[in-house]
Amino acid sequence: MASAIKRGVSLYSYQNETFQGKMTLEDCIRTSAELGAKGIEIIGEQTFWGWPEYGAADADVANWHSLIGKYDCTPVSHDFMLDYKRYKGREMAFEEQVASVKNDIDFGARLGMKFIRALVSISPDVLVAAAPYAEEKGIKILIEVHAPLHFDHPWIVRHAEAYEKSGSDALGFLPDMGMFLHAYPPVWKERFLRQGAQPEIADYIEKAYQDRVLSEYVILGAMQMGANKAAISMAEALRHNSAFEPKRMLEFMPRIHNIHGKFYQMTEDCVEPSIPYDKIVEVLQKGGYQGYICSEYEGNRWIEDVEEPDSVEQVRRQQVMLAKLLGEETVPALKTPVAA
Repeated sequence: MASAIKRGVSLYSYQNETFQGKMTLEDCIRTSAELGAKGIEIIGEQTFWGWPEYGAADADVANWHSLIGKYDCTPVSHDFMLDYKRYKGREMAFEEQVASVKNDIDFGARLGMKFIRALVSISPDVLVAAAPYAEEKGIKILIEVHAPLHFDHPWIVRHAEAYEKSGSDALGFLPDMGMFLHAYPPVWKERFLRQGAQPEIADYIEKAYQDRVLSEYVILGAMQMGANKAAISMAEALRHNSAFEPKRMLEFMPRIHNIHGKFYQMTEDCVEPSIPYDKIVEVLQKGGYQGYICSEYEGNRWIEDVEEPDSVEQVRRQQVMLAKLLGEETVPALKTPVAA
């Protein structure tokens, strides 16, 4: 029996092809739809020229809705930034931050989104202040729980407490599956090796991560082994990643409304070697989650020094994996090749 969980794609996954002009917005939406990933998530700056500084043209928004209808897709989330610490050489005042969030709420509603993603750095007070406006617009604001943060981190706990105190149903969470990094990603290790990391130290770091050794001890151990700059960088990556437990999502499930299906590499047999998606899907099903898992490919930056990323093939493989884990009978397949 197929799961109630739905499959989607963050168009961020196609960032290389979008930037290089190899894929248009229609290509991105059509490709996702052909894979049965009908939920479409965007980053406004990537999909709409001029956003947010100059707004988005009515014609571009109309084209968006036309394509969503043409390929029978569903708008899921607009991921907004609010980079308030780099605003005109100063930090945004509280009222300016709230106004900026409201602007993104309006944009999300204009695109037919149910959710907008907030960066984890945004204060809960700002989101609580914007919540009544989000309620009016039928939008939920979801803070992204992203490594190195996790559901037991004091900053996330503070958000959770603020949301409950507010009583607003418009505030929630968007977990990024990168926080469940249970093995050192092979594409990371290979990149550091190409940069000159000593193989024996790279093996040590990989094994230490598998054994859950504290990152600072791993860094110290690598230094004592004579690690060069590349090897130290490989060890320091552990500071920002850890193997948190997927089951911690259960306590927060009533406020979890979208999932970032982060992945760094899908093997030819459609396995993500570093993130335990079988356990993740099991936890989501146990918690009664019925939203989207949106593919978010971020392995491109780890391989583009030696090969051209094929984001479409990587997304296809993850969608095959997800379809299998969700109990779907049809195997996702592409019908229309993307022009090179």
